[in-house]
Amino acid sequence: MKLRETLPFLLLIAVLLLVFAIVLSSVLAVLMPSESEVATLFVYMIGSAAVALGLVYLLLMGRVIERFTSLRWTLLTIIVVTVAFVLLNVFVTMQLMLINEQVVLLISALLMFGGVVSICAALLISGALIARIRLLGGGLKQLTQGDLGARLPVTGRDELAELTEMFNQMMGELAAVDAKKRQLEQSRRDLVAWASHDLRAPLAAIRAMNEAILDGVVRDEATVLRYRQSMQREIEHLGRLISDLFELAEMDAEAVPFLRAPVRLDALIDEVIEGAAARIESARITLHADLVRTLPPLEIASDKIARTLHNLLDNAIEHTPPGGAIDIVLSPTSGGAEITIRNSGSFIPKDQLPQVFERFYRGDSARVARQDGQRSAGLGLAIARGFVDAHGGRIDVTSDEAEGTAFTIWLPT
Repeated sequence: MKLRETLPFLLLIAVLLLVFAIVLSSVLAVLMPSESEVATLFVYMIGSAAVALGLVYLLLMGRVIERFTSLRWTLLTIIVVTVAFVLLNVFVTMQLMLINEQVVLLISALLMFGGVVSICAALLISGALIARIRLLGGGLKQLTQGDLGARLPVTGRDELAELTEMFNQMMGELAAVDAKKRQLEQSRRDLVAWASHDLRAPLAAIRAMNEAILDGVVRDEATVLRYRQSMQREIEHLGRLISDLFELAEMDAEAVPFLRAPVRLDALIDEVIEGAAARIESARITLHADLVRTLPPLEIASDKIARTLHNLLDNAIEHTPPGGAIDIVLSPTSGGAEITIRNSGSFIPKDQLPQVFERFYRGDSARVARQDGQRSAGLGLAIARGFVDAHGGRIDVTSDEAEGTAFTIWLPT
């Protein structure tokens, strides 16, 4: 049996022994009984205590108290048994001590009066306790009816107050879970709606251009070639969108494979820049790279971080006007490395900064349009944040009308 379970019993025995010693000492000091009377009193007190505790034990083991229909009757029964036990002890003790009958009657009457007062007090106290319990029951009823905003006033510092606090805490957690569930459900609906739109638009464009070619509406080679180039761009857009949706589904299911290995970030950034060189040149954008070449390799999934950097660089190219500049900086920081990709010519209002990593966020007219005719599904930044978070890092964004927009990635060593 654990100490927490045995401690109440040990305290009860200690209190009984202490009270027994105090009562016996008081009787000896005041009444000065004979040795035979002391022995008889000692035996009676021990015996009555044993009988009373045994009776209570049997009541508990037999679950008699649990058969009461109200806490009020439980407390009333306990008080009545206690008062009866006290009266019996006092009466027998005074009989053993040969105390005057008038004194016996007087003390018995006073004790009986005190017992009645105790019963009345127990009824009042039980009423207050029952009111608090019923209040808690009312809160549970609100919970069963789906009202997660129910909160109960906490009064007192006893177990009922603790239970009420736990109820309020539970309701708060349930409300948070419900709000998260509703948010996820709304996100799912938005995802289906936005994905459907982004899939429908290129398919409609491909179908229209292909029908124009098949029906002979467009015959000259230049126009046919232009239509085919446009269809190729739409097909590439569909491929990127499907790939992004697949990766988002993997992240939601926490099933993204992460094969970590020591990787030099400067070399990885060089590869990403080289892959985007043609687009940067065609967009007439200047790119500056300031990379610290002495950084030790980091244990990362190179394909995921490369995808993250590609998405950020693609985003920078998308929103940088011709003649603008993109700066990429790699530097060491405390406990990790920091990569900053800054582009000029774009500005995100402060109230929209927290939304840029949300799925299907595309900004507004404050961001410049793409120069290459391609479209963004608004998933690249959400994927980038997911990959960075999975590495235990963080990604932030700042924007200034004069300096442009900067995305910063911190990766731990």
